[in-house]
Amino acid sequence: MSEATGRQRSAIVFGARNLGRAVIEALVAEGWAVAGVARSQATLDGVTEAGGLALQADVTDPASVYAALNEVAAAHGGVDLALNAASAYGGDRGGPFGGGPIVEADFSGFDSWAAAPARAAFSFLSASAAALELRPVGIHVALLIVDAGIQPLTGAPRGGISPEALADPRRIAEAVLFLANQDARAATHELQLTPLAEAWTP
Repeated sequence: MSEATGRQRSAIVFGARNLGRAVIEALVAEGWAVAGVARSQATLDGVTEAGGLALQADVTDPASVYAALNEVAAAHGGVDLALNAASAYGGDRGGPFGGGPIVEADFSGFDSWAAAPARAAFSFLSASAAALELRPVGIHVALLIVDAGIQPLTGAPRGGISPEALADPRRIAEAVLFLANQDARAATHELQLTPLAEAWTP
């Protein structure tokens, strides 16, 4: 329950296929009312299976983000947590920007690998506002950095990649719960997760 309102805590997760699905499952298990946002019907079906409210929206479109936030607020009486777990890479993720000679690159490949993720990040942040702007009104904004590839919830990772070298999405979901359960007196604003064996320089 939300201490401020006495209602069930509510979350919206943009990008509900892999990491987002793991977060949805963790939040539902903790008693949250959760909505999962995705574009594909298969992913939306997974949100429903996990016990969440499935919403079709596009995180790269600010109007779509606002509409999803408003729909969840109306359905759940408010939004206590908004998470962007969407992978905004476009195209087929192949070609030079996915690994290969840069001389073979074209602008569509650049847009898929470079422009689309930045556009998605801007869209989400512009709809949610920024940490410094929201602190005075008691809203906690945190950046969770996953400095590793993420193991798929189902199926094998891309060829040549050992599952042991990838982060477990369910363990990352635990970090999301940690951030979501903080209060104004002890709030983490940036949390970085890295594999234990990797060298890390702060």
